Amino acid sequence: MFETLVEEARRYLTAAMASSDEMSALVSVVIAAALVLAGSFVKTMIPLRWLAVGSNVGFIAYGALHPSYPMLLLHAALLPINIVRLIEMKRLTRRVESVRVDGAMSSVWLRPYMRSKKMRRGSVLFRKGDLGDRLYLLAEGEIEFTEIGARFGPGRIFGEIAFFSPDRKRLLTARCATNCTVLSIDEETVKQLYYQNPAFGFKMIELVAERFSADVARANARADDALAKLEALRAELASGQLAARADASD
Repeated sequence: MFETLVEEARRYLTAAMASSDEMSALVSVVIAAALVLAGSFVKTMIPLRWLAVGSNVGFIAYGALHPSYPMLLLHAALLPINIVRLIEMKRLTRRVESVRVDGAMSSVWLRPYMRSKKMRRGSVLFRKGDLGDRLYLLAEGEIEFTEIGARFGPGRIFGEIAFFSPDRKRLLTARCATNCTVLSIDEETVKQLYYQNPAFGFKMIELVAERFSADVARANARADDALAKLEALRAELASGQLAARADASD
């Protein structure tokens, strides 16, 4: 069996060397196969799509020169799909790389992947304890976190903390303080964007870290304020005790 395969391969190579078209077809299919093999070792999507495009071109050349019409038609159909997906990923990369680390970044790299919904004043987006399965961007109006009474306006991403918390639960209740237009993106889409482009994941980490830093700063400010009030109260009590002692001595 093995000897038969070797003999058939030898005959094919001999015939291929005698024909320029067959030789070109052989080189094309070897290169295409090598690109497919290389793709199995690639971990990120953009290089993988480049390799897929290259292998499609190689197999199309082989299918046209050999000829092998099923292979030609298959890879002729796959080539535009891979090109479109590659263009989409490159666009995402440019959006991510052009982002500034400020509030405007949300509209740059998330808005094209979000769904818009208009909500009336008083509508609740999510309640404390709900499962955090969506991330939100406020386009118009004001959102209030009812437990702490905090409000914010358009351009703010919110609801991302629950994505990364161990129990995946909402920490606060988000309510529309006015009529709002809210954009949302589901967890599965966020994961797809992350796997397609790791730079997107780094931007998400930056956003969460920035939000945690702001929360820690607010907590420290409240703690400092409480400590100052406690010290003032102690001083007031101490002065009161001194005054009481002075009155008692009189």
